[in-house]
Amino acid sequence: MSDETAGSSNGASDVPEIELIIKASTIDGRRKGACLFCQEYFMDLYLLAELKTISLKVTTVDMQKPPPDFRTNFEATHPPILIDSGLAILENDKIERHIMKNIPGGYNLFVQDKDVATLIENVYSKLKLMLLKKEENKNNSLLGHLKKINDHLANRATRFLTGDTICCFDCELMPRLQHIRVAGKYFADFEIPNTFEALWRYMYHMYQLDAFTQSCPADQDIINHYKLQQAKGDVKQMKINKHEELETPTFTTSIPIDIAE
Repeated sequence: MSDETAGSSNGASDVPEIELIIKASTIDGRRKGACLFCQEYFMDLYLLAELKTISLKVTTVDMQKPPPDFRTNFEATHPPILIDSGLAILENDKIERHIMKNIPGGYNLFVQDKDVATLIENVYSKLKLMLLKKEENKNNSLLGHLKKINDHLANRATRFLTGDTICCFDCELMPRLQHIRVAGKYFADFEIPNTFEALWRYMYHMYQLDAFTQSCPADQDIINHYKLQQAKGDVKQMKINKHEELETPTFTTSIPIDIAE
């Protein structure tokens, strides 16, 4: 298990410490893994830590070799796991609800916007379908969905999905966009068109946030995440992927258009 502290509260005793346990890299077992929900809740909590409403401790766990104390406490449960004052919250929907209702400042992150919720809810399933089928029409389905998001951002003319302040929808969407960039390019030669300027501008603003960059997995971990999914059932291939050559981690955060602030 590997720990790090985000958004230090300077030791203020009245600020609660929240621990988030996330999946570790499937490559080295230490750095951040490519779990979308882990990154989403990491971002939510990091933003609150920046506001000094909480002190955040993030712990990575290698689920291929979970330590004995993790097995004792959580058995077969997979991260993300949130721990607040000794209380462990183990399910994604319960973690989200706990952040919203019980963690100081959390309520402000959870904006109510049914249009945005509907807009982003199926974007990841279209990526998975594209990677599974690898057919042109599956690429077009994802492309069409991204265009809707681009058009929404262009019409609103705001930095983020619901306004100029980041909210829970951004913490949900941006990790998925990163997977689309990295895994889509690697497995299907898919790229977000440069003509989607509003979407690229949105991604640019997200790349400027510590909440995203501190929670973002390396490109290699995103790629290996999908390699392992595709290798399920093939023990030999999984072993090859598990022990693939360690590289210096890289992070794709450049954008192909000029941004005029």
